[in-house]
Amino acid sequence: MADTAAPPSGALNRCLNGIERAGNKLPDPAMLFVFALLLVWLLSALLAPVAFTEIDPRNGKPIQVQSQLTGAALASFLANMVTVFVNFPPLGIVLVALLGVGVAEHVGFLNAGLKAMLNLTPRALVTPMLILVACLSHTATDAGYVLVIPLGGVIFYTMGRHPLAGIAAAFAGVSGGFSANLIPSGIDPLLQGFTQSAAQLIDPARQVNPLANYYFTAASTFLIMGLGWFITDRIIEPRLAATPVDGDTSAMPMLEPLTPGERQGLTAGGSAMLIGFALLAAWAIPGDSALRAPTGELTAFAAPIMRSIVPLIFLLFLFPAVAYGRAAGTVKSARDVVAGMTKSMSTMGYYIVMAFFAALFTDAFGRSNIGPLLALKGAAFLQALALPGQVTIIGIILVTTSVNLLIGSASAKWALLAPIFVPMLMQVGLAPELTQAAYRIGDSSTNIITPLMPYFPLVVVFCQRYVTGAGIGTVASMMLPFSAAFIVLWTLFLLLFWALGIPLGLLASYTYP
Repeated sequence: MADTAAPPSGALNRCLNGIERAGNKLPDPAMLFVFALLLVWLLSALLAPVAFTEIDPRNGKPIQVQSQLTGAALASFLANMVTVFVNFPPLGIVLVALLGVGVAEHVGFLNAGLKAMLNLTPRALVTPMLILVACLSHTATDAGYVLVIPLGGVIFYTMGRHPLAGIAAAFAGVSGGFSANLIPSGIDPLLQGFTQSAAQLIDPARQVNPLANYYFTAASTFLIMGLGWFITDRIIEPRLAATPVDGDTSAMPMLEPLTPGERQGLTAGGSAMLIGFALLAAWAIPGDSALRAPTGELTAFAAPIMRSIVPLIFLLFLFPAVAYGRAAGTVKSARDVVAGMTKSMSTMGYYIVMAFFAALFTDAFGRSNIGPLLALKGAAFLQALALPGQVTIIGIILVTTSVNLLIGSASAKWALLAPIFVPMLMQVGLAPELTQAAYRIGDSSTNIITPLMPYFPLVVVFCQRYVTGAGIGTVASMMLPFSAAFIVLWTLFLLLFWALGIPLGLLASYTYP
């Protein structure tokens, strides 16, 4: 491995090692979801008879836990088991995207492209560039999970660095820095819609701009990049120096000059990719394009192009990979293309098993109403404290980080929390835009340490490709320093924005009215 800083010592290293040991003693991730499912069944049955006073903002009635151990619930569980699994959102995203990426890797297009890029990128800047790309990947919704994170491992391994450090850096940017992006994405108008509806419960005329947090999220990109760079190179990678890479890395190249065949292939593959982007742009740019939403927007969640990101990744890797293979001599027939797809799917068997149990748990947990109950209890406690504005914002972030350990979807959480947090803080003089920014920090920071996040098992699988003994504890111990630093320093960054009066975004304010 490359020379790095000395391994961290003292309390931090002992703490991280302890977390790794304890985490890896947990049951297999698939069984962890089984036990979590059983726990949800038990808790839902115990809490169903309890009458709670908290009002569910989704229907205006007192929230009620739904038992998952009734005859009807169990019958529904069995009848819908296949549907729940097949409709588990990460499953299709992961498998379809990896079909195209698998071909690109099998024929050598991906490896040649990485070698070309790394020959041009200064070694000292590889980590921040990887994290920046990871943050920018949010524009393509969940594509970063199945594209950038595994590439992080390949890039670091290709450079002679520890591949798990590359995976950690990419995971920190993709998921821990989910609300940091230089480019507006579909998540901005999605959250804005919930924020505006919640604000209008107090003030029917209140409007919230879709880019109300853009200045803050754009500036946050550089904060996340800097923090991630420091933590990766100074804490995570030195600590991983003693972790041997014992996986099957025979097909992964070390950094070497490009061969003439690879250069010819890259020219053909790069040209095919540029043509693909040009055709896509020609289709999307016209105002009446079928790829636009009915309102004419390209970045709205209703726009077909935003719902086609994963198929586009598949196609924009597949065709350039075939062009590369024909020019480089690694694709002789369609059998070679199918072989690449088959090989990529053969590595996903373990993830598919985990996804099956994760889908069943997620569905049962959502049906039980336990997650919303915990969120309402936390919000009520925070409101009862009647703290100063800055302390209240910190409380909102901490409550959100806690809820985020149980409910993964950013939109699902904000649909639940916005009608609680936004009106509550408006009544104490804090603007909806500030509340939304605080929520986005809490929503991002703990994504990377909760095994219940739908893509967490996938990251475990990526790590096991290089370190066969990697498990939940390995990933959690790697990501905890990122999570802790993001929570603390990102919160301070928001308070600094507020203290200096820097606008959070377009038409945004800190106070109400």
